[in-house]
Amino acid sequence: MGELSVNLCGIELSNPVIPASGTFGYGYEYAELYDINELGTFSFKGTTKDSRFGNPTPRIAECTAGMINAVGLQNPGVEKVISEELPKLKKCFHKPVMANVSGFSVEDYAYTCQMLDKEEQVGWLEVNVSCPNVHGGGMSFGTDPKAAAEVTRAVKAVTTKPVIIKLSPNVTDIVSIARSCEDAGADGISLINTMLGMRIDLRKRKPVIANKMGGFSGSAIFPVAVRMVYQVANAVKIPVVGMGGVSSAEDVIEIMLAGATAVEVGAANLVNPYICRDIIRDLPEVMTKYRINSLKEIIGGAK
Repeated sequence: MGELSVNLCGIELSNPVIPASGTFGYGYEYAELYDINELGTFSFKGTTKDSRFGNPTPRIAECTAGMINAVGLQNPGVEKVISEELPKLKKCFHKPVMANVSGFSVEDYAYTCQMLDKEEQVGWLEVNVSCPNVHGGGMSFGTDPKAAAEVTRAVKAVTTKPVIIKLSPNVTDIVSIARSCEDAGADGISLINTMLGMRIDLRKRKPVIANKMGGFSGSAIFPVAVRMVYQVANAVKIPVVGMGGVSSAEDVIEIMLAGATAVEVGAANLVNPYICRDIIRDLPEVMTKYRINSLKEIIGGAK
Protein backbone atom coordinates (compact mmCIF):
# COMPACT_ATOMS: atom_id res chain seq x y z
CA MET A 1 0.00 0.00 0.00
CA GLY A 2 1.29 3.46 -0.90
CA GLU A 3 2.31 6.04 1.69
CA LEU A 4 -0.44 8.65 2.08
CA SER A 5 1.14 10.88 4.73
CA VAL A 6 2.28 14.45 4.04
CA ASN A 7 3.82 17.20 6.16
CA LEU A 8 2.03 20.55 6.20
CA CYS A 9 4.03 23.39 7.76
CA GLY A 10 5.78 21.03 10.16
CA ILE A 11 2.71 19.02 11.17
CA GLU A 12 2.37 15.45 9.89
CA LEU A 13 -0.95 14.47 8.31
CA SER A 14 -1.96 10.83 7.85
CA ASN A 15 -3.26 11.83 4.40
CA PRO A 16 -3.61 15.10 2.46
CA VAL A 17 -7.43 15.26 2.35
CA ILE A 18 -8.98 18.21 4.20
CA PRO A 19 -12.67 19.25 4.10
CA ALA A 20 -12.72 22.94 3.25
CA SER A 21 -14.03 25.69 5.51
CA GLY A 22 -17.73 26.36 5.28
CA THR A 23 -18.59 22.86 4.09
CA PHE A 24 -17.85 20.89 7.26
CA GLY A 25 -19.13 23.11 10.09
CA TYR A 26 -17.17 22.43 13.26
CA GLY A 27 -16.91 18.73 12.48
CA TYR A 28 -19.10 17.09 15.08
CA GLU A 29 -22.18 16.83 12.82
CA TYR A 30 -20.17 14.82 10.29
CA ALA A 31 -18.83 12.71 13.16
CA GLU A 32 -22.33 11.27 13.48
CA LEU A 33 -21.90 9.79 9.98
CA TYR A 34 -18.35 8.37 10.14
CA ASP A 35 -15.11 8.54 12.12
CA ILE A 36 -13.75 11.91 11.04
CA ASN A 37 -10.34 10.97 12.43
CA GLU A 38 -9.83 9.29 9.04
CA LEU A 39 -9.32 12.80 7.65
CA GLY A 40 -5.90 14.42 7.42
CA THR A 41 -7.54 17.33 9.23
CA PHE A 42 -10.34 19.76 8.37
CA SER A 43 -10.76 23.52 8.15
CA PHE A 44 -13.62 24.61 10.36
CA LYS A 45 -16.26 27.19 9.54
CA GLY A 46 -14.99 30.70 8.86
CA THR A 47 -14.78 32.50 12.20
CA THR A 48 -14.89 36.24 12.79
CA LYS A 49 -14.27 38.43 15.85
CA ASP A 50 -17.98 39.06 16.40
CA SER A 51 -21.00 36.88 15.68
CA ARG A 52 -22.58 37.20 12.22
CA PHE A 53 -26.03 36.25 10.98
CA GLY A 54 -24.71 36.32 7.43
CA ASN A 55 -26.38 37.48 4.23
CA PRO A 56 -30.15 37.60 3.62
CA THR A 57 -31.80 34.57 2.02
CA PRO A 58 -31.94 33.00 -0.52
CA ARG A 59 -28.20 32.28 -0.32
CA ILE A 60 -27.75 29.33 -2.69
CA ALA A 61 -28.14 28.95 -6.46
CA GLU A 62 -27.52 25.81 -8.48
CA CYS A 63 -25.40 25.88 -11.63
CA THR A 64 -24.13 23.42 -14.18
CA ALA A 65 -21.33 21.44 -12.49
CA GLY A 66 -21.39 23.63 -9.41
CA MET A 67 -23.22 26.05 -7.16
CA ILE A 68 -23.19 29.68 -6.05
CA ASN A 69 -23.35 30.59 -2.39
CA ALA A 70 -23.52 33.85 -0.50
CA VAL A 71 -23.84 32.67 3.09
CA GLY A 72 -21.85 35.66 4.33
CA LEU A 73 -19.68 34.09 7.03
CA GLN A 74 -22.51 33.19 9.40
CA ASN A 75 -20.85 32.15 12.67
CA PRO A 76 -21.21 32.66 16.43
CA GLY A 77 -18.01 34.72 16.83
CA VAL A 78 -14.62 33.64 18.10
CA GLU A 79 -15.42 33.64 21.82
CA LYS A 80 -18.33 31.23 21.39
CA VAL A 81 -16.33 29.09 18.97
CA ILE A 82 -13.72 28.68 21.69
CA SER A 83 -16.15 28.19 24.58
CA GLU A 84 -18.82 26.08 22.82
CA GLU A 85 -17.74 24.65 19.48
CA LEU A 86 -14.19 23.49 20.19
CA PRO A 87 -15.13 21.50 23.35
CA LYS A 88 -17.76 19.59 21.32
CA LEU A 89 -15.22 19.01 18.56
CA LYS A 90 -12.63 17.70 21.02
CA LYS A 91 -14.90 14.79 21.90
CA CYS A 92 -14.91 13.43 18.35
CA PHE A 93 -11.73 14.70 16.63
CA HIS A 94 -8.34 13.90 18.10
CA LYS A 95 -5.99 15.61 15.64
CA PRO A 96 -4.93 19.24 15.18
CA VAL A 97 -7.67 21.18 13.39
CA MET A 98 -7.31 24.06 10.94
CA ALA A 99 -8.94 27.29 12.13
CA ASN A 100 -10.32 29.43 9.31
CA VAL A 101 -10.41 33.14 10.14
CA SER A 102 -12.05 36.09 8.39
CA GLY A 103 -12.14 39.77 9.25
CA PHE A 104 -13.27 43.24 8.26
CA SER A 105 -10.13 45.04 9.38
CA VAL A 106 -6.50 44.15 10.03
CA GLU A 107 -7.25 44.47 13.74
CA ASP A 108 -10.13 41.98 13.44
CA TYR A 109 -7.87 39.39 11.83
CA ALA A 110 -5.15 39.86 14.45
CA TYR A 111 -7.56 39.64 17.39
CA THR A 112 -9.33 36.50 16.17
CA CYS A 113 -6.08 34.74 15.24
CA GLN A 114 -4.48 35.63 18.58
CA MET A 115 -7.47 34.11 20.40
CA LEU A 116 -7.46 30.89 18.37
CA ASP A 117 -3.67 30.57 18.49
CA LYS A 118 -3.96 29.87 22.23
CA GLU A 119 -6.18 26.82 21.67
CA GLU A 120 -4.42 23.47 21.95
CA GLN A 121 -6.66 21.88 19.32
CA VAL A 122 -5.72 24.43 16.64
CA GLY A 123 -2.80 23.31 14.48
CA TRP A 124 -2.89 25.92 11.71
CA LEU A 125 -4.53 29.31 11.16
CA GLU A 126 -6.03 29.58 7.67
CA VAL A 127 -6.49 33.30 7.17
CA ASN A 128 -9.17 33.97 4.58
CA VAL A 129 -8.47 37.15 2.60
CA SER A 130 -10.59 35.84 -0.25
CA CYS A 131 -14.30 35.71 0.57
CA PRO A 132 -16.26 37.06 -2.42
CA ASN A 133 -19.67 37.44 -0.79
CA VAL A 134 -19.24 39.81 2.16
CA HIS A 135 -19.05 43.59 2.03
CA GLY A 136 -16.12 45.48 3.50
CA GLY A 137 -13.78 42.59 4.21
CA GLY A 138 -12.43 39.31 2.95
CA MET A 139 -11.71 39.73 -0.73
CA SER A 140 -10.95 43.45 -0.40
CA PHE A 141 -7.73 42.39 1.35
CA GLY A 142 -7.02 39.46 -0.97
CA THR A 143 -7.06 41.39 -4.23
CA ASP A 144 -4.24 43.77 -3.27
CA PRO A 145 -0.69 42.48 -2.56
CA LYS A 146 0.03 45.23 -0.01
CA ALA A 147 -3.21 44.67 1.90
CA ALA A 148 -2.73 40.89 1.94
CA ALA A 149 0.82 41.37 3.23
CA GLU A 150 -0.42 43.77 5.92
CA VAL A 151 -2.88 41.18 7.22
CA THR A 152 -0.17 38.51 7.11
CA ARG A 153 2.29 40.61 9.13
CA ALA A 154 -0.34 41.55 11.71
CA VAL A 155 -1.36 37.94 12.26
CA LYS A 156 2.21 36.64 12.39
CA ALA A 157 3.05 39.26 15.03
CA VAL A 158 0.54 37.80 17.50
CA THR A 159 0.66 34.06 16.77
CA THR A 160 3.02 31.13 17.14
CA LYS A 161 1.28 28.53 14.95
CA PRO A 162 1.61 28.15 11.18
CA VAL A 163 -0.30 30.82 9.26
CA ILE A 164 -1.72 29.82 5.87
CA ILE A 165 -3.14 32.68 3.80
CA LYS A 166 -6.17 31.75 1.68
CA LEU A 167 -6.20 33.60 -1.64
CA SER A 168 -8.91 34.61 -4.08
CA PRO A 169 -8.93 33.56 -7.76
CA ASN A 170 -10.77 36.78 -8.60
CA VAL A 171 -7.56 38.63 -9.45
CA THR A 172 -5.41 39.28 -12.49
CA ASP A 173 -2.09 38.18 -10.94
CA ILE A 174 -2.40 35.70 -8.07
CA VAL A 175 1.36 35.07 -8.05
CA SER A 176 2.24 38.61 -6.94
CA ILE A 177 -0.21 38.33 -4.03
CA ALA A 178 1.17 34.94 -2.97
CA ARG A 179 4.73 36.29 -3.05
CA SER A 180 3.72 39.32 -0.98
CA CYS A 181 2.23 37.03 1.67
CA GLU A 182 5.36 34.85 1.66
CA ASP A 183 7.58 37.91 2.04
CA ALA A 184 5.41 39.07 4.96
CA GLY A 185 6.00 35.79 6.79
CA ALA A 186 3.21 33.44 5.71
CA ASP A 187 3.98 29.78 6.41
CA GLY A 188 1.74 28.54 3.60
CA ILE A 189 -0.75 29.57 0.92
CA SER A 190 -4.14 28.00 0.24
CA LEU A 191 -6.05 28.47 -3.00
CA ILE A 192 -8.38 28.83 -4.68
CA ASN A 193 -11.43 30.15 -2.92
CA THR A 194 -14.65 30.44 -4.90
CA MET A 195 -14.91 32.48 -8.07
CA LEU A 196 -17.44 35.30 -8.35
CA GLY A 197 -20.64 34.16 -10.06
CA MET A 198 -24.29 35.00 -10.56
CA ARG A 199 -27.58 33.42 -11.68
CA ILE A 200 -30.78 35.17 -12.86
CA ASP A 201 -34.30 33.82 -12.46
CA LEU A 202 -35.88 34.03 -15.93
CA ARG A 203 -39.46 34.28 -14.65
CA LYS A 204 -38.80 36.92 -12.00
CA ARG A 205 -36.05 38.61 -14.04
CA LYS A 206 -34.11 39.04 -10.82
CA PRO A 207 -30.89 37.56 -9.42
CA VAL A 208 -31.56 34.19 -7.78
CA ILE A 209 -29.71 34.99 -4.56
CA ALA A 210 -30.44 38.02 -2.40
CA ASN A 211 -26.80 39.14 -2.45
CA LYS A 212 -27.04 39.18 -6.28
CA MET A 213 -23.54 37.67 -6.64
CA GLY A 214 -21.75 34.95 -4.72
CA GLY A 215 -19.01 32.36 -4.68
CA PHE A 216 -19.07 29.90 -7.59
CA SER A 217 -17.69 26.50 -6.63
CA GLY A 218 -17.84 22.89 -7.78
CA SER A 219 -16.15 20.70 -10.37
CA ALA A 220 -16.48 23.37 -13.09
CA ILE A 221 -13.69 25.44 -11.49
CA PHE A 222 -11.19 22.58 -11.09
CA PRO A 223 -9.05 23.46 -14.16
CA VAL A 224 -8.71 27.04 -12.88
CA ALA A 225 -7.61 25.70 -9.49
CA VAL A 226 -5.00 23.42 -11.05
CA ARG A 227 -3.61 26.29 -13.11
CA MET A 228 -3.38 28.71 -10.17
CA VAL A 229 -1.91 26.12 -7.78
CA TYR A 230 0.72 25.35 -10.42
CA GLN A 231 1.57 29.04 -10.88
CA VAL A 232 1.82 29.78 -7.16
CA ALA A 233 3.66 26.59 -6.21
CA ASN A 234 6.31 27.41 -8.80
CA ALA A 235 6.65 30.97 -7.49
CA VAL A 236 6.91 30.46 -3.70
CA LYS A 237 9.00 28.28 -1.40
CA ILE A 238 6.30 27.70 1.23
CA PRO A 239 3.70 24.88 1.08
CA VAL A 240 0.54 25.27 -0.97
CA VAL A 241 -2.85 23.82 -0.04
CA GLY A 242 -4.84 23.27 -3.22
CA MET A 243 -8.62 23.34 -3.61
CA GLY A 244 -11.34 24.21 -6.07
CA GLY A 245 -13.68 21.62 -7.57
CA VAL A 246 -11.86 18.60 -6.12
CA SER A 247 -14.20 15.61 -5.98
CA SER A 248 -12.17 12.41 -6.50
CA ALA A 249 -8.90 10.70 -5.64
CA GLU A 250 -7.73 11.39 -9.20
CA ASP A 251 -8.35 15.12 -8.64
CA VAL A 252 -6.25 14.96 -5.46
CA ILE A 253 -3.36 13.40 -7.39
CA GLU A 254 -3.66 15.97 -10.19
CA ILE A 255 -3.65 19.03 -7.94
CA MET A 256 -0.74 17.58 -5.93
CA LEU A 257 1.21 17.14 -9.16
CA ALA A 258 0.49 20.83 -9.79
CA GLY A 259 2.24 21.61 -6.50
CA ALA A 260 -0.21 21.16 -3.60
CA THR A 261 1.10 19.58 -0.40
CA ALA A 262 -2.44 19.03 0.90
CA VAL A 263 -5.85 19.23 -0.76
CA GLU A 264 -9.13 20.71 0.46
CA VAL A 265 -12.52 19.43 -0.70
CA GLY A 266 -15.35 21.94 -0.58
CA ALA A 267 -18.61 21.85 -2.55
CA ALA A 268 -18.44 18.06 -2.99
CA ASN A 269 -19.10 17.69 0.77
CA LEU A 270 -22.49 19.32 0.27
CA VAL A 271 -23.39 16.80 -2.44
CA ASN A 272 -22.02 13.70 -0.68
CA PRO A 273 -21.18 14.02 3.04
CA TYR A 274 -19.00 10.90 2.78
CA ILE A 275 -16.88 12.22 -0.12
CA CYS A 276 -13.69 12.96 1.84
CA ARG A 277 -13.78 9.57 3.53
CA ASP A 278 -14.35 7.89 0.15
CA ILE A 279 -11.52 9.81 -1.51
CA ILE A 280 -9.09 8.74 1.24
CA ARG A 281 -10.15 5.11 0.86
CA ASP A 282 -9.81 5.33 -2.95
CA LEU A 283 -6.32 6.87 -2.90
CA PRO A 284 -4.31 3.62 -2.45
CA GLU A 285 -5.91 2.05 -5.53
CA VAL A 286 -5.40 5.19 -7.63
CA MET A 287 -1.79 5.42 -6.45
CA THR A 288 -1.22 1.82 -7.54
CA LYS A 289 -2.80 2.57 -10.93
CA TYR A 290 -0.36 5.43 -11.54
CA ARG A 291 2.62 3.70 -9.92
CA ILE A 292 2.86 6.15 -7.02
CA ASN A 293 4.60 4.84 -3.90
CA SER A 294 4.35 7.98 -1.78
CA LEU A 295 2.25 11.11 -2.11
CA LYS A 296 5.10 13.23 -0.76
CA GLU A 297 7.13 12.27 -3.85
CA ILE A 298 4.63 13.64 -6.36
CA ILE A 299 4.17 17.16 -4.93
CA GLY A 300 4.93 19.57 -7.77
CA GLY A 301 5.86 16.65 -10.04
CA ALA A 302 4.24 18.11 -13.16
CA LYS A 303 6.86 20.06 -15.08
